[in-house]
Amino acid sequence: MAMTNVTGLRVGVVGCGYWGSKHIRVLHSLESVGTIAVIDPNPDRALQLSRNYPALEAYKDLDEAIPHLDAVIIATPPSTHKPLALKAIAAGVHVMVEKPLATNAADAREMIAAAEAAGVVLMVGHTFEYHSAVWQLREMVQKKELGDLYYLDTARLNLGLYQHDCNVLFDLAPHDVSILNYVLGATPVSVQCWSSHHANSKLEDVGYLRLHYKEPDVTANVHVSWLDPCKVRRVTMVGSQKMVIFNDLASEERIKVHDKGVSQGPQLGDDLTQPPMSYRYGDVVSPHLVMNEPLMVEDEHFVDCILTGLTPLTSGANGLAVVEVLEAAQISAREGREVLIEEVRASQQAVGGLR
Repeated sequence: MAMTNVTGLRVGVVGCGYWGSKHIRVLHSLESVGTIAVIDPNPDRALQLSRNYPALEAYKDLDEAIPHLDAVIIATPPSTHKPLALKAIAAGVHVMVEKPLATNAADAREMIAAAEAAGVVLMVGHTFEYHSAVWQLREMVQKKELGDLYYLDTARLNLGLYQHDCNVLFDLAPHDVSILNYVLGATPVSVQCWSSHHANSKLEDVGYLRLHYKEPDVTANVHVSWLDPCKVRRVTMVGSQKMVIFNDLASEERIKVHDKGVSQGPQLGDDLTQPPMSYRYGDVVSPHLVMNEPLMVEDEHFVDCILTGLTPLTSGANGLAVVEVLEAAQISAREGREVLIEEVRASQQAVGGLR
């Protein structure tokens, strides 16, 4: 394992575009980080970042940087996650990979096994699991404040941003699948998916997923799109007692709890003049949230896990659970059927047994 610098961790960021530059800003504020390295083949990116952070080290690729690192954050296109992570792990360097962990479950399992064998931290960047509003949603479910859960619904829509090497499912759905898994404290047993491509001839830009969870027994719907006129970042949870909406784009009152519901009215035989359901309308409450910067909490947690040996909240296993859902969704969209998560696991075990 790489030795920790006595003056602080030496952390590299591979890929310094949109997310990579944000990680550099956050790492710069962490006392436990002594050295930050920019790892990007484009020298202009390192030059631009060095104007705000003059002490940055710059390397053109991971091979050049590895001897100078204790840990690395990989913020590159998904198809590069596995080879970059395995290279760092083989050198004893701790790794955090931006979502999704990998482009298929087999690769995710290989990354997890390699990290375990090397004794290094492997963490995935499921940033919303470090969001105070999502913590609040999980607490509501655990305390059964909504009553019996009827269903959950998420929407992550915008006009763009199209990616080069992954479709909208692998780009946007990891956020919502990780939120749902975290809030429910469970993983789905099956997935149905409908996806289509319109503006792009090769990559799907619109997708709908239906996830069925067993414990608790509830269905969640996920809508993702690169082709929508409105930017939407919303999670809705509907229960027998209350309903809640988390709007991540709201500047205030990001969570609103609606004390409203519906129940079946008394059976009055053939009297069709009576409404079949009764409706209850109550207050709308916005609970106080101690707002945090999820990326700051996430990067701090990564550093703490390296220094203390803790298992990350969003460990490799956490990332694998999301990738399994995405892989099942791809199969479902292609074959037009519901796909059990166990099918994905059994398929990977069969492949592993042939090696």
